[in-house]
Amino acid sequence: MGTYLNPGNSGFARIIASDYIDKTGLISLINGTIGTTKSMTCISRPRRFGKSYAAQMLCAYYDKTCDSHSLFDAYEIMQDESYEKHMGKYDVIYIDMTYVKQFCDGYESLVTYLPEKITEELLTAYPEVIASNEFPTTLMRVVEHTGNKIVIIIDEWDAPIRENIKIERAYLELLRSLFKSSGTTSKIFAAAYMTGILPIKKDGSQSALSDFREYTMIKPRKYGEYVGFTEAEVKDLCDEHNISFDSMKHWYDGYDFKEVGAVYNPNSVMLAIENDDFDSYWTESSAAEGLMKYISKPYSGLTKTIAELIGGVDVKVNTKGFANDLVTFRGKDDVLTLMIHLGYLAYDSEKETVHIPNEEIKLEFQKAIREVDHEETIKRLNESDKLFLDTISGNEEAVAAQIEKIHREETSPLHYNKEDSLRSVIKLAYYTYRDNYLQWEELPAGDGYADLVYLPKRDSDWPVLVVELKWNKTAEGAIDQILSKHYPDVIKDYGSEILLVGINYDKDAPDGDRKHECRIVKI
Repeated sequence: MGTYLNPGNSGFARIIASDYIDKTGLISLINGTIGTTKSMTCISRPRRFGKSYAAQMLCAYYDKTCDSHSLFDAYEIMQDESYEKHMGKYDVIYIDMTYVKQFCDGYESLVTYLPEKITEELLTAYPEVIASNEFPTTLMRVVEHTGNKIVIIIDEWDAPIRENIKIERAYLELLRSLFKSSGTTSKIFAAAYMTGILPIKKDGSQSALSDFREYTMIKPRKYGEYVGFTEAEVKDLCDEHNISFDSMKHWYDGYDFKEVGAVYNPNSVMLAIENDDFDSYWTESSAAEGLMKYISKPYSGLTKTIAELIGGVDVKVNTKGFANDLVTFRGKDDVLTLMIHLGYLAYDSEKETVHIPNEEIKLEFQKAIREVDHEETIKRLNESDKLFLDTISGNEEAVAAQIEKIHREETSPLHYNKEDSLRSVIKLAYYTYRDNYLQWEELPAGDGYADLVYLPKRDSDWPVLVVELKWNKTAEGAIDQILSKHYPDVIKDYGSEILLVGINYDKDAPDGDRKHECRIVKI
């Protein structure tokens, strides 16, 4: 058992010693690639989404130096026909790139350090093998000597690129030497599995390692259920630990993949259970992944887009041109695409839109925008803060004027008179709500659905806001609807004062006389 060669199964044994969600079905997918042209797999997902758990599971399964039947016999993979065929049949090379950093001067000497250390362990295990000054040739000689191929697992493959851009070219060349498109690679490796936050770096418009099949937060495809916890898995955990599923969904849901459905941040779910506390566990793991540095970039339209996202508006994005690194940005679409890969935004592949996925990440955005030294952002913050104060003080004219201003400035003429735009305008206008409120859209209430409800956080003494929107009618009519359909009944026991806010836009008024009006009633 070595550091890089055949590390054993102790890592996976520790994982399953606590609450373990069965993700061993991933093994059958990797088994299905062995002996095919699809044997190289790269899966990218955000930090704290179980990348290392999956890598250690694969190490335990494939490593020929240990018997791992006792670790896997109770799980899904045991039922798969490939279970015995590949278990414990390979030499495993396992590289955790975040671990390596401390031994090679912050990755400065990475491309010489890794081949030397892995070769050293190979020669200790197989002293009959004669090393070559070409690392792939040494690997080939080991395979020829043992008669079986190698499974290579690289965890956090992109950490060197994220943290030391200077070594990018040399590092990619090292990977190319191992995984180049030739018969050599297939003779050495039974399977290659890489995880990272970012997809593989591009050369121009193509992947620098073209033989890898990539599965990302934009297109996880068949690996979608292994990105995080599925909704069924989270429900089972909540039942087991007697914890609110609705709260869990509100805090940590928001990622959604085709044929999988809702996917939750696994680290946050488990910490919420362990601590019996719903909170943001989205702690920084690297300064390079800080949210503020990306939302502060001076690209056209980015400030408005961030405000829309914080307000709860879905935003269109073009993900195609992203270079898969932290430094090459051509505009706001590249920034948004990076935030998808980092987990700060969730992507809807059918609509090609992004949104902030859940309450946990909303809090991170709210904290970040308060620290951004950006004139336009500060102006928006101040206007939104004042709008809340005007609403609570009952200043109807000021509320109507600010909503009209946002509607005029932020909505294109093409969409100005569409009903959906007014709701987006309201969310954009009140976009600092997360300082004191939780926002609910189409809240089932009384005899219908309230358009927007802002519920104050428990440590806040702010009132509940029930907002009803009307087009070409009256603000008074909006208030009448709230009362006649008993919307406040659902929150009458919430413990806070309730303000009813009716907002109307007369879309059929002559140009120049377009009028937004507001009516505020305290009950």
